[in-house]
Amino acid sequence: MPKVLTEAEVAAFWRDGFHFPVRVLAPAEARAMRARLEAYERAAGGPIASNMRHKVHLLFTWAAELIRHPRLLDAVEDLIGPDILCWTTNFFIKEPHSPAYVSWHQDATYWGLDPDDVITAWVAISDAPVESGAMEFLPGSHRMGQLPHADTFHEHNLLSRGQEIAVEVDTEKAVAVPLAAGEMSLHHVKLAHASGPNRTGDRRIGLAIRYIPPHVRQLKVRDSATLVRGRDTGGHYALEPAPRADLDEAALAAHRDAMARQVAALYAGTGKTEFRP
Repeated sequence: MPKVLTEAEVAAFWRDGFHFPVRVLAPAEARAMRARLEAYERAAGGPIASNMRHKVHLLFTWAAELIRHPRLLDAVEDLIGPDILCWTTNFFIKEPHSPAYVSWHQDATYWGLDPDDVITAWVAISDAPVESGAMEFLPGSHRMGQLPHADTFHEHNLLSRGQEIAVEVDTEKAVAVPLAAGEMSLHHVKLAHASGPNRTGDRRIGLAIRYIPPHVRQLKVRDSATLVRGRDTGGHYALEPAPRADLDEAALAAHRDAMARQVAALYAGTGKTEFRP
């Protein structure tokens, strides 16, 4: 029996490619997590950027705790089973009245993961109403296979390569996905999705957590991942350590190693060695 999702919700996920909302954190817990992120940003002199926005669970103890949150993992287990690896984490932050956006795309396009049993848990660290540039999902698009994409590297596109689907997308069928702070959505790696600019006076902060079962392989590089539940029965990844303290020497070293692997996979063929700002 499912632990968090109902049997009907599990069936709907595989039919539509997504499910939301799921409450993970209490509002006060989400505010506390935002405060810790923004304390780092104040100390760093600006918003978290470039490689620091990725694999953040290797840098910060609070992010390491979030990817292991029992309710979050229970919902993921309902979809992919009891053995779970966290492949990566990515901050998607839109500043107030920012032109930043995410084009229509499928996550799977440049990841190199096979098969496509990959789930993204997108956790709202701040409120994410429609006006803030909430995500939009195209129901059932994960069953269309891998669609062709084109790289744009547009300055305001938050995606690693500014990639966008290179065929017409029927946006009239899109479903808006507003979330309150502490809620999450779940979506399939091949689901077409996008999000517009933030037109509100507050930041829109979301952490995307990518989960895989151990049989999923990385076809491009010898990659790394974090075991968060059950057993690593596949042995396809170098297992990552949890940080003992925020940004300590061991955490920074583990992050550098993991990011070198991930940049090599996601930017293959481009000559780039670091994530865009």
